[in-house]
Amino acid sequence: MLSNKKIVKNIHFVILLWVTLFIQACASMQPPQGGPKDEQPPKILKETPKNLSTNFINKRILIEFDEYFKLNNEYTEIAISPAQEIPPVYKIKQKSLEIELKDTLEANTTYTINFGNAITDVNESNKLVNYSYVFSTGSQIDSLQISGKVLSSDDNLPFKGATVFIFPIERDTLFGKKRPAIFTTTDSSGVFAIKNLKEATYKLYALKEESGDRIYNSPKEEIAFVGEPIKLNKDTGNIILKLFKEIPEKFRVLDKKIESDGRITLIYNKGIKNPSLKFLDNTIKNPIISYSKNADTTLIWLRELTFDSLKIVVNEENKILDTIKLTRNKKENYTRNIKFENNLLSGKIKPGTSLELTSNLPLASINKSLVQLMVDSVAQTNFNFEIIDANNRVVKVNYPWRIKKRYSLTFKENAITDIYGSKNKEINLEIELDEIENYGNLTLNIDRADSSKSYIIQLLNEKKQILKESPINVNTLLNYNTISNGKYFIKVIEDANKNEIYDTGSVKNNTQPEKVWLYDKELIIRPNWDREEKITIPKEFP
Repeated sequence: MLSNKKIVKNIHFVILLWVTLFIQACASMQPPQGGPKDEQPPKILKETPKNLSTNFINKRILIEFDEYFKLNNEYTEIAISPAQEIPPVYKIKQKSLEIELKDTLEANTTYTINFGNAITDVNESNKLVNYSYVFSTGSQIDSLQISGKVLSSDDNLPFKGATVFIFPIERDTLFGKKRPAIFTTTDSSGVFAIKNLKEATYKLYALKEESGDRIYNSPKEEIAFVGEPIKLNKDTGNIILKLFKEIPEKFRVLDKKIESDGRITLIYNKGIKNPSLKFLDNTIKNPIISYSKNADTTLIWLRELTFDSLKIVVNEENKILDTIKLTRNKKENYTRNIKFENNLLSGKIKPGTSLELTSNLPLASINKSLVQLMVDSVAQTNFNFEIIDANNRVVKVNYPWRIKKRYSLTFKENAITDIYGSKNKEINLEIELDEIENYGNLTLNIDRADSSKSYIIQLLNEKKQILKESPINVNTLLNYNTISNGKYFIKVIEDANKNEIYDTGSVKNNTQPEKVWLYDKELIIRPNWDREEKITIPKEFP
């Protein structure tokens, strides 16, 4: 029989074992999954020496953060101003960033290390935006600043994330390869501020970038600039920069290729006035050539693809812009599948229009005997086809369409032949004629506060796409009849040179884009409604 002491000892052992197991179980518990996503960038806890230090003599700077972080694209994102021949070295040590200054510092000079978007946290890549470390080797910090707002010239709305930068006038390298060392980015309201500047004369720019390298080097990028240099001797604010896309000064072919169906596609960096092509090969006969609306893209269909190499001269108003060379392998095979796009709106023909079909390939013929038009299950014969464009691609289907009837149009297999002799697979369309009562009419009563100016009036849909464009130089009524129900907007361009087209800006020519003004009301069109809107164009645009 166990003694009382042994019983107590055993009880103590059991309790100790239970406590040990409980602690181990708690230690192995996993933190709950999910929860709110971390959207906060790394936070700075301490800077040594302190930011905005004067009489700076250190060779090392230590910046401590509240979490682990990483540096992204440090060679393009991080910049020191004034620039140094030997750049600083950046080292991550746990949750700290050590900056080692390798070059000699100038006396009585304010230095700014701008980190751009380089600093992000490890897990979510949240960016610490517009962080700068500033110090002076003299007794004071340069304290002047330039501030303002960046807008889009297309709609006057604030632009978030634009890169705003300055160059001292004597080192303006916008069109070079040198990145600006003094820069910032705009916030969600388009606002920017460049701080800790010394008295000097600067050129100010903003850039909507493609590559993030702070160099204006792509035709897809948008630029903004202040025309006159800024002589900075006091804080300068309320500057408005409007981003625009320039028309490239020099013509260039961006892409040239032979598509899988044999079509030749040429893409340029800008549109061409009165374009034309010349083939330096006498065997090319009757090519079919299609230009995009602003002639920045050309599509070519050759009736025979037998060349090894082909030279094409691109002309603008009969002046040579460039000569393009294309090569092909004679063993290449091309696959063609005839397809149609149509002008139907949700399967319905808009009243007052016809059914139009646009082929992806130029057509040679349509065999009507292999086309069937059914109305309420009854075959019709009183229809015909009409090719209505010079490229043999747009086909108009003529028939006395009636409302409240359902039509089925079938192109049976081999009904259509393209210029290469390819045939179609069966194509089916379900069609109705829409009723006029499903559409509305809009009349704009345009009044100009300044009767000396000319304008371009644009009707925009809900996606801000241009539906109609009307140059005006007098007060007038603009009628938009039979338009679909929905939301519409009015955009007005001040046609400064009265050439009836929108003109963008040019940095080299020191010209800004033509000003725009958006009417502040959305115009709602309802079925079977007539709406008239009085619009007074203000004398001055923002």
